[in-house]
Amino acid sequence: MVLHAMDNLTELFAKTPPGYQWPAKFCATVTVVVWIASLITSNVSQVDRLWTFLPFIYAGYYALLPLWPQEPSFFLCPYTPKNLGWTIARDFSPRAVLMLGLVFLWMIRHDEDYRWAILRDKVPAWFFQVINLTFIAATQNVLLLLLSFPIKTASTFQPHTPLATSDYVLAVLALVDLAFEFTADNQQWAFHQYKHAHLAAEKGTSEVEPYDKRKQWFGARLDFTPSDAKRGFVTRGLWAYSRHPNFLCEQSFWWIITLFPLLSSSKPDLISTSFPWHLIPTFSDILQNFPDTFYPLLSHLCRPLSDLAPAFALSLLFFSSTLFTESISVGKYPKEYKAYQERVGMFSPLRTWEKGLVLGWRGRKKEADDIIWGEGNKEKSE
Repeated sequence: MVLHAMDNLTELFAKTPPGYQWPAKFCATVTVVVWIASLITSNVSQVDRLWTFLPFIYAGYYALLPLWPQEPSFFLCPYTPKNLGWTIARDFSPRAVLMLGLVFLWMIRHDEDYRWAILRDKVPAWFFQVINLTFIAATQNVLLLLLSFPIKTASTFQPHTPLATSDYVLAVLALVDLAFEFTADNQQWAFHQYKHAHLAAEKGTSEVEPYDKRKQWFGARLDFTPSDAKRGFVTRGLWAYSRHPNFLCEQSFWWIITLFPLLSSSKPDLISTSFPWHLIPTFSDILQNFPDTFYPLLSHLCRPLSDLAPAFALSLLFFSSTLFTESISVGKYPKEYKAYQERVGMFSPLRTWEKGLVLGWRGRKKEADDIIWGEGNKEKSE
């Protein structure tokens, strides 16, 4: 029976377009495995543990297509279907390999997510399991697959030409972005070490090692104060300009990856240099075939937007999950975190500057600054 089901699945995936066959099979398998694992362990964060690895696996598949055999030797063996085309599989795409290298750097820079445990307590058990299957296990896995599609475009759709100026510029931006994300993560890590050490010292316990700023990465050697530890969350360094600078960098990285094929000299173009006047229907066509006559024009204009969809979906996921995260933080630190929200932007530093102007105009900026950074020890963001 199991073998019959496997044969049916193999036949189903064989009908998938050649460029998606193995990734779709792998994504479906991982979705089922993590869902079953979540039921067995009562821990729904199985996808979170794979979050940093799966995009690299999908990216590696597309960037390294010439390495794979044309037929799979076992169920999850990566392969390059024959009908994908010999010109695609004969050599590597420099752009796709560069993007793979950046994704690898993204991967290496990094138990049940506490947010899922809180959500589990807020909703009925049956509804939580629906969320577990449809969103936590399935939707997130599909999203991680979609993030590799810009590399698929570079490898299977665009000619394997040498790197262009846009590739070098975007690569530098990606490296800078990763450096900022690494800095933000380390600043948060350093703060929590300081916080636990300070609170332990106040209780007179020696179980926690005293905080030593010199042991931190040089970009995270911030001057934390006892008021920071009592507040409970980090507001210094990059966190003075964004409430979630690491989330901002995470989203920015995948937007940069998305732009690699779109800003190159090859199709698809993010911005078309010529308007498709030939697709504009005549008045008589509109009268006879409305609205079908507009479909070719709309399809042409919306094509670049579809290439942006994976990055947009990731940003939407981060925005919605951050709202939930902050609702938890407000519950733990009602006065302090609300002041932080009012003073500092969720992601964009420009919002922090804007919020500072608004609070200054209302005469409440000093009050908010004192709550967030401590009286006489502020980190102003203008």
